[in-house]
Amino acid sequence: MTADIETFAKTAEANTPLRMQVLRNIRNRPTASGAAIAIAILVLLALLAPVITPQNPYDLASLSVMDNRLAPGETGMTGITYWLGTDAQGRDMLSAILYGLRTSLLVGLTATAGALAIGSVAGLLAAHFGGAVDALLMRIVDFMLGFPSILVALILLSSIGRGVDKVVVAIMLVQWAQYARLMRAAALVERRKEYIEAALNFGLPTRHILLFHLLPNSIGSVLVVASISVASAITLEATLSFLGVGVPVTQPSLGLLIANGFEFLLSGQYWIAVFPGIALVLLVMSLNLLGDRLRRSFNVRGP
Repeated sequence: MTADIETFAKTAEANTPLRMQVLRNIRNRPTASGAAIAIAILVLLALLAPVITPQNPYDLASLSVMDNRLAPGETGMTGITYWLGTDAQGRDMLSAILYGLRTSLLVGLTATAGALAIGSVAGLLAAHFGGAVDALLMRIVDFMLGFPSILVALILLSSIGRGVDKVVVAIMLVQWAQYARLMRAAALVERRKEYIEAALNFGLPTRHILLFHLLPNSIGSVLVVASISVASAITLEATLSFLGVGVPVTQPSLGLLIANGFEFLLSGQYWIAVFPGIALVLLVMSLNLLGDRLRRSFNVRGP
């Protein structure tokens, strides 16, 4: 009787749609569900930043130098209560953090999507054609993975300059290699299956086999790893901005806010660096917890 129940449970699990399996795995794990809620709240706050914040922290006309370095909870000369204090330029830290979240999420999602696209194409081509194509692409991948990500990004940004779009390009070029390796491994497994052999015997075009057979059946594990890599992209952008080579000072960034407040840490004005740091840690930690839960649920190993 027990064996019959276990067999029925396994059959029901196998027949459950992938989306429902994902939602159930997240809902049944308090850490994963808490991380998902935290991400949803942070994304919502970032999207509504222009509506809910008392000022645009990067609009010079809305800033008052007289309100610089106010402690959390103080009211400034303009009558605004700064619940998280202000920085040396008189910017409301709450407003700056929410605008910085917009930049971090934009860079993380855009760079990860671009790297995923480039890496998936490279991995599919390597797995399908094999031979010289596979050897060439994988040697390029090995070369890219042989250097620290921060070093490659610094070299690229020193060549192409600063800016959100340039940071996105640099992170894409840093991350695409890991997706190429993962996609190649998954596609090689699918390449040996009978439905691919049947498609080849029927003379279907290579483009059709790659897009409608190999890609849909190989992309799952790569997407799970991509969910974790969003946090890595956000951390890399914050590091680059902290070092002064990421986004320019006229655009919001959590890393830039931390850098601006770093010199005031020992003078008692902790809030200028600590609060942006807390926001960054919360965002990255939530993304990592959720991505790790997905990875464990689908038994996916990283590159």
